[in-house]
Amino acid sequence: MSAHTPSDQAVVRHGWVRAIVVALAGLIAMSVVAALGLWAAGAADLPEGAFPRVVAATVVTAVGGTVKLSGSAGPLAGTKAGLTVVPLSVTLVGALVTAAGFLRPLRHRAVASARELAGWAARIAVAWLLGLLGLALAARQTFQLSLGDDTLSDLGDLFGVRPEVGFTTDVPLTLLVGLLWLAGVLALALLVSRGAPLPARLLRFQESVRPAAYAMVALLLAYVALGLLVALVVAVTRGHARETLALVLLGLPNLVWLVFTLGLGVTWTGRVEGPFGLPMPHALDEVLRGKDTATLNLGSLAEYDGRVWWLIVVEAVLLLGAAFVMAARSPAGIRAWWHAVHMAVALMLTVLAVCLTGRIDARYGLSVLGINDLAGLAGELFLHPEVWSALGLAALWGLATGFLGALSARPVHRRGETTPR
Repeated sequence: MSAHTPSDQAVVRHGWVRAIVVALAGLIAMSVVAALGLWAAGAADLPEGAFPRVVAATVVTAVGGTVKLSGSAGPLAGTKAGLTVVPLSVTLVGALVTAAGFLRPLRHRAVASARELAGWAARIAVAWLLGLLGLALAARQTFQLSLGDDTLSDLGDLFGVRPEVGFTTDVPLTLLVGLLWLAGVLALALLVSRGAPLPARLLRFQESVRPAAYAMVALLLAYVALGLLVALVVAVTRGHARETLALVLLGLPNLVWLVFTLGLGVTWTGRVEGPFGLPMPHALDEVLRGKDTATLNLGSLAEYDGRVWWLIVVEAVLLLGAAFVMAARSPAGIRAWWHAVHMAVALMLTVLAVCLTGRIDARYGLSVLGINDLAGLAGELFLHPEVWSALGLAALWGLATGFLGALSARPVHRRGETTPR
């Protein structure tokens, strides 16, 4: 009879079956959320049985994959199309489910070897890539667009104009970016969870990194929770329940994390033109529509709705709460100014992540014989942050709230302190 080594037992606990379950759970959860959101948005009525393919494309974009739009309209016409947007509701659900599955067999352990963690993550990654490959191959479809009334249709038939728009995925790039997304989720899960084991060489970093990572994740989830509460109130009091459900299931973090940066004082630039629109408050659409490049910040929004200044109060309260949580979870003996530095660095990284994932670019155009927007289909929507000023503002807010949060957490008993008898 042979004895099992700790590494053998780890392989049993973190075997291939469990890895496949974790990967599939994440992808299935994302697919369900995407399908419900697209159904609420009316995508279930798409022709040619395209709904499952659109769901697959939504999941692909949610993990950072690339979906390419293409168009054709006959020999005498031209089209242009492009889309860059991440449905962050789908992303968030997938990250939470995958992280929970990854951490579950690691509970109640103080230390795990780097080899064990790498092997467990690698098995999940293989299963994840196979599932993502199937979704990427399924995410392709072509639609024929209507030119509208009889006159335009007759003109289109005369010149052989049959506008079509479709989408495909860049499979290699999608797999690469999807693998990086998974690696980021698993690494962040280890950083956020106090109970997850780390290799012995990394234990000295957990006291400085884990409290800050936990505080930032809690901050972002707090904004999502507030946004969900507001969405429910709006759905009950003003109707439009189906549209609100679509926003919640597809893009709620896109909206609330944009609000999070606006509360810091961050400026975004953008434009809304044509049939495109933003599933956001009316004031935001008013600021962006009809200008070559509009400036979006608290000042420009306040011209349409003065209540936006309350976002500064909400920002201060939530940031102070995050700073308090960070300090309370940190060991005793760390000075307040050092907490402030930790908070500033963590907030800068968080704001950078929001700026990179919250960008939006969408455009479509149709021209016949050089005449643009013949059928009223052309439009453009983009929203970009001013990244460097955003990072500077995040640093200032982080230093101030980190210092105050550390002072407010002093009465809290923390690890490393002795209780006087």
